[in-house]
Amino acid sequence: MKTRLHCTIAMLALAASAAQAQQAGNWMGRVGVTRISPQVSSGNLSAPSLPGTQADIKADTEPSGGITYMLTDNWSVDLPLALPYKHDIVGAGAIAGAGKIGDVKALPITLFGQYRFGAPGAKFRPYLGAGPTYVKFYHERSTAVLSALTAGSPTTLSVGSKLALTVQAGATMAINERWFVDGMVAKTFLKTRTTLSTGQTLDIRSDPLTLALSVGYRF
Repeated sequence: MKTRLHCTIAMLALAASAAQAQQAGNWMGRVGVTRISPQVSSGNLSAPSLPGTQADIKADTEPSGGITYMLTDNWSVDLPLALPYKHDIVGAGAIAGAGKIGDVKALPITLFGQYRFGAPGAKFRPYLGAGPTYVKFYHERSTAVLSALTAGSPTTLSVGSKLALTVQAGATMAINERWFVDGMVAKTFLKTRTTLSTGQTLDIRSDPLTLALSVGYRF
């Protein structure tokens, strides 16, 4: 009787472990929120302009999600999904305090390759990832402040879309056999050029920091 009981317990434990596993062939989906915070290092607006005319870019938070496929028990590919982010552009350097000079929408498209540590059935699995990011900038808008600063009538702006590298670190925590919580931080090494209708240009290294928190489901 004891032998049968021990076998039954062992089989149930094995089944529970398999049910919670992030293993080869699994699909995982998630929904949550993501905050992108540019870590700006601005160049100077090209002449003619006040020396030291620079810009800063503000953070934005949007609903987000993603899809992950387990290639093996440890290697996965991940596609984050999100609504477009809207970033305000404000004066910095010699024009700090001038206020908002424009805004732009950004849609970052990233494909991560990830390595997940620990056993497939572990409740807590940290991971590291890296991959290319294509950032599509669109719907740029300028303000009257920018026109006043450049003596344009009115001055418009355009931000060039760019391919960049993103690295990430994160972890998943199992809630039960299907549901889990995912937290992630990522850094994108991004340098862009903004061109004004006056012909002036401004190079900015934004290197955004991304924080994401999601609830996921394993299929």
